[in-house]
Amino acid sequence: MTNESNTTLKARLARADIVLAPGIYDALSALIAEQAGFEALYLSGASIAYTRLGRSDVGLTTFSEVADTLARITERVTVPVIVDADTGFGNALNTQRTVRGFERAGAAMIQIEDQGFPKRCGHLDGKTLVPAREMVGKLKAALDARSSAETLILARTDAVAVEGLEAALDRAEAYLAAGVDALFIEALRSPEQMDAACRRFGQRVPLLVNMVEGGKTPIRDADALQAHGFRIAIFPGGTARAVAHTLQGYYASLHAQRTTQPWRDRMLDFDGLNDVIGTPALMALGQRYE
Repeated sequence: MTNESNTTLKARLARADIVLAPGIYDALSALIAEQAGFEALYLSGASIAYTRLGRSDVGLTTFSEVADTLARITERVTVPVIVDADTGFGNALNTQRTVRGFERAGAAMIQIEDQGFPKRCGHLDGKTLVPAREMVGKLKAALDARSSAETLILARTDAVAVEGLEAALDRAEAYLAAGVDALFIEALRSPEQMDAACRRFGQRVPLLVNMVEGGKTPIRDADALQAHGFRIAIFPGGTARAVAHTLQGYYASLHAQRTTQPWRDRMLDFDGLNDVIGTPALMALGQRYE
């Protein structure tokens, strides 16, 4: 079944200006991002590991955990959601199950990477890759599994860190030939590498770039990334890092002061949070059925 957000993302990517997608990890973060005005959201596998498990992004999250999180998000917001499917959670058949499940859960774009298992965050060292031929097979399986061409398949390669830039570009070429809708060459090391990727692919297919604070790729704002030639910019883990930093301060203050009063100007009150999540409208809807 095609949903409105899927169609919107495909149409949006036909435009030249870049799509800026912040990282989200649950329905509340997605709702607040939508209210801020973003056109698309990025459900980060790393951020699910951080927030649901309190663990690192090293392949610990499962298909069902991501699908459940995705479904809760798309039930709450209307903007398109790009979802990180890691390696497809297995071989080509697992990848097909992943695509079908994520499509049912409302994904607008599904990202699949060419790492071996256990996979790692794209900006951690020690990654391994599956053979390019195996990844091509998984991508073809993903394309065959989707019920609508409006559900986009994004191929990610982590080869820059393992095999070098030229090998990564060659892998991306093979993935594009398989028929994917967008490409993601992870952990480009310099503006020169970013330009090389965009020269080869920027006029042929939407290219996604990943901004990780403290990661391998130089941080640029969305306008600068568009000037390079990228069409999608994600800041996937910044949300969890910002929340973790805020919680460190909040909990330290509460522990030391034994009250939230010193923190009141940096938090919503009861009514403020209820306004954000739409409690008054929900209560009014409930009254219609009394």
